[in-house]
This record gives sequence, structure tokens and C-alpha cells, in this order.
Amino acid sequence: MRRSTLTLALALAGLGSSAAPAKTPAFKLDRVVLMMRHGVRPPTKAPALPASVTPERWPDWAVPPGWLTAHGTVAVTALGTADRAGFVRAGLLPASGCPAAGSVAIIADSDQRTIATAGAWAAGFAPGCSLPSMHKPQDVDDPMFSPLGNGVMLDPAAVNAAVKAAVGPGGVGALDARYVPLLRKLDTILCAGKAACGVMQAPTGLTDATATSRPKLRGALDLASTAAQVLLLEYADGKPMADVGFGRATAADVTALSEFHALEFRLLARPLPVARANLSLILPTIAAALTDPKAARITVFSAHDTQVANLGGLLGVHWHVPGYAEDDPAPGGAIVIEQVRDAAGKAFVRVKYRAQPLAALRAGGGAPFEQVLSVPGCGTLCPADRFVAILRQ
Repeated sequence: MRRSTLTLALALAGLGSSAAPAKTPAFKLDRVVLMMRHGVRPPTKAPALPASVTPERWPDWAVPPGWLTAHGTVAVTALGTADRAGFVRAGLLPASGCPAAGSVAIIADSDQRTIATAGAWAAGFAPGCSLPSMHKPQDVDDPMFSPLGNGVMLDPAAVNAAVKAAVGPGGVGALDARYVPLLRKLDTILCAGKAACGVMQAPTGLTDATATSRPKLRGALDLASTAAQVLLLEYADGKPMADVGFGRATAADVTALSEFHALEFRLLARPLPVARANLSLILPTIAAALTDPKAARITVFSAHDTQVANLGGLLGVHWHVPGYAEDDPAPGGAIVIEQVRDAAGKAFVRVKYRAQPLAALRAGGGAPFEQVLSVPGCGTLCPADRFVAILRQ
């Protein structure tokens, strides 16, 4: 009896151990591509919106329109430091010293804000190492980032159909009706009860794409996207709340209104025919960064919210950073494409979004938020050849 009881106990113990969950396979980080939006900037023109939208005087900025701010520089430098620490933990880079020559490639658009963002990120990523970035001379058009009319053509019929599908039943008029409460909130901030003022004066319209130009919004939702982004940039730059929305916007308002900026990109940048065309001169570089043995181990694009939204639409991924609407490209935020290998050497790709939460960005940087994204048809871990096929198809 005792021998039988002991045998049964050992057998049950063996069953329990065999039923334990298997360990998660170990993966080694092999290559990384970041598609990053530039850091905090002022509005790209002054005044930011026509006087008919708001008669108020917008706050001053210490840099010219569209340039990276000092606050934005600090925050992007912190992102570079955090990215380096993550790659060190993953074994992709040594803990100290400069990266090996050719192991990091930084490609920037030719605007001051993208060139300066590349420099700030590099300074945080590898202090004292003077990592160069590749870019055209400042303000010289770069077809890689502005391909339409520079050798790349849209299919207007396909683009217009995709955009109208994204708009949904009822067209832009139905969108205006859906967003009335949020539009009114924005007009309260812009106008404080003044007549003949605000974004709601003109109903939203949609200008169709041509072979060389993307579709565009006009009217209420177009103005709302611009206004909401200006308020967010004021807040993100750390301005006193008396200067954020003329002292009439709260942090909660800034977050809620960022839905307008995300909406513009959902309609005009994420639809597949638009995304593929606008990224057509960048995608080969991304594919090569993942497949060419001679390519840099880390490739960084210092780009714009448009390219981030394009890539999000092409991959079908969605993110939500604290302080922003879903899929709103944050200043300094990036889609991160990581190629990893298992113990047998098989390559997989996982996609993440990383950005500083809005409150942290306002405070000067801080630890970034990171979210693993699911690629339709692949999930959160995609065989590398399948992922590259998505880029190339």
C-alpha cells in the first residue's frame, strides 16, 4: 500500500510538471528600423490660422515657424538615450563606446525640424560620437519624403475610392454631424463666444486626388485638425497654461481634440493606395535594412507625421499613447520594426510604437511609452519573409 501510494504520488507529480506552460522562446534582436516623427515645433506658418477662425493673438515661439524647439530638442535627445538603453539590453549594441562604423544609418528629410531631430536623437543615442545623418540641404525638396510629382504618380480612381470608403456612409457631412460636440468645444476655446468666429463656419469638403496630389480636406474638419495640433504643440512645448488655447484649454481638452488630427490622417494618409504611393521611395530602404547583410543594424528615418501615418496604414497597425487620440502620431513618436532571430536562426519581425506620453513630453521627456502592435495576417510576431512581402507587394 505504501509503495503503491508513493508510486501514484510520483506519477501525479510528473503529470503536473509536464503540464507546466512551456517557456517563451528566446529571441535575439538582429536589426531595427524606426520611422520617427520630428520633435515639437511651432506652427508652420504665422499666424497659425486665419483671423476669421480666431481673432486672438497666438503665443510667441522662440524659433521660426516649423523649426524644432529647444524643449523639443531635449525631449528627442531623451528618446535617443532611451532607445540606446533598450538596444543595449537586447544585446544589439555594447553598453559603452561609439557604435561601429556603418552600424547606424540616420536618414532625415530636408526640413530644419527633421534635420535637427536627427541630430538631437543621435546626441542622446551616442553622446560624443558625432553620428552623421543623411539628408538633402535644408529646404531642398527630397523626393524620398515628397515623391508625388517627383517621379511617383497616384492612381486617382483607387485613391479617391479608398478615401471615400474611409470617410464612410453619408460622406464628410455625416462626419461634421458626428463631431459637432467636439467642434463646439474647439470653437469655445478659439472664440470665447465671439460672433463670426471658429472652425464651424464652413462645412467640411473633400478635394479629390489627382495623379500628383493627395486628396485634401477643407472647411471645418481641416481647420479643426490644424487648430487641435497647434494646441497640442503649445502644451507639449511646456508653455504656461495661460498660453495654451489662450488660457481656455485644459490638458483634457488637448487630448480630446487630438482626435481631429488623428481623423485627418485616418482619412487621408492611412488608406492603402495613398500610403503605398507616398512611401514608395522609402519602402525599398526599409526592406533592404531588414534583408541586406551589408545594411546598417539600426536605420532611423527622421520624418513627419504623414510618413508615420502612411506606414501605420500600410501595415494595418494601431496604437494609443497616453494623452493622444488613437493613432495620432506623437512628436518624436516612432513605429519601430524589430527583426529578431530564434535559437535556430529563423528571422521574425515584431512591430512596436514608442513615444513619450503627452504629460511626459510636456515635462521635458521622460521614459517612453511602448506598445507592441499586431499586424493583420501576422499577429505580433511575423515571419520576416512574410513581413518583407507586405512591404514589397
